[in-house]
Amino acid sequence: MNTISIIGAGIGGLTLGNVLQQHGYDFTIYESAPEIKPVGAGIMMAINAMQVFDRLGLKEKIENAGNKIHRITIANESLQPISKTEILALEYQYQSCNVAIHRAELQKILAENIGQKPVKLNYSLQKIEKEENYILHFENRSPIESKIVFGADGIKSQVRNQILKTGTIRSAGQKCWRGLTDFELPEKYHQQAFEIWGKGKRFGFVKISNQKVYWYACINEKSFSHYTLITDIFKEFDPLVLNIIESTAEENIICNEITDLSPIPKWYSDNLCLIGDAAHATTPNMGQGACQAIEDAYIIGRLLEKSQDFNAIFEEFQKIRRKKVDYIVNTSRSIGQFSQWERGSQLRNFLMSLIPESIQQKMAEKIIKLEL
Repeated sequence: MNTISIIGAGIGGLTLGNVLQQHGYDFTIYESAPEIKPVGAGIMMAINAMQVFDRLGLKEKIENAGNKIHRITIANESLQPISKTEILALEYQYQSCNVAIHRAELQKILAENIGQKPVKLNYSLQKIEKEENYILHFENRSPIESKIVFGADGIKSQVRNQILKTGTIRSAGQKCWRGLTDFELPEKYHQQAFEIWGKGKRFGFVKISNQKVYWYACINEKSFSHYTLITDIFKEFDPLVLNIIESTAEENIICNEITDLSPIPKWYSDNLCLIGDAAHATTPNMGQGACQAIEDAYIIGRLLEKSQDFNAIFEEFQKIRRKKVDYIVNTSRSIGQFSQWERGSQLRNFLMSLIPESIQQKMAEKIIKLEL
């Protein structure tokens, strides 16, 4: 029998594994994929996540594998800035900086730090039952009994659906392409995350390593068509945008609907707890989805310093985390709607330009400050 099982070897599950390992716990992580391979795209690890990685001794490794980002810029179709958020003061305050990195590279670093033994690949959870302990049924595998279960299995969590029987996935009414390409960005963009707002559409790009650029392109779903070329959709944007898209091989572009999870009443049950997207999936507009999963793992670790009663920890964990993640889910959803205005886009840009940088700094600090 396992004492602790983590379902899902995404960033949240792997970070939790690192935290439990640091506290001397035995655990097993079950991942449905046959290997942890370079799928997905780029990701931004904000200062809150990097503080956690610092405590795990992984900050330098992640910084070296990615690209440090010191500024977040929102611009119009001609690349004229509408608003800028400078991160340097916050970096100095928290002794950490934003890092843009390939998602698979980050997963690899987290997995390697745990070691191969606790991570079981090609274990696809089909059914979870509560008896005296939890019985985990995996596809083409013998059932496994586990005393404590963490559901780190994403927005479509089987753990949440079968045990807590709650959770409504909401559409944001937007489609998003994500791409990875080898591209020589002009040097002025090397240390910033850049997002361009048009009429009912957005395009963002960030350098994630020496050669690689990660980009994303969002459009309102009612304007979406499988037969429309992305370059046609963004043809009125600065030529740099089209150059980035055209440099990207088709197999390096993925397209998804943007969704989040309606807030659920409880993240835990007897000897079971959800973390990350399984508990509080958010839209990507604040770049905080994975960062909040990392914070979840960190808070569980801090609570383990005071107690070994997992049920008491799970209750306290939700009390500590609830307010912040609800704020991020709601604010991110609102930003997504505001940034995708089709009518009044010039008014939107004007209103955005009026927000003082001090307000943006305070909002950033609210997000990146760890709660314990």
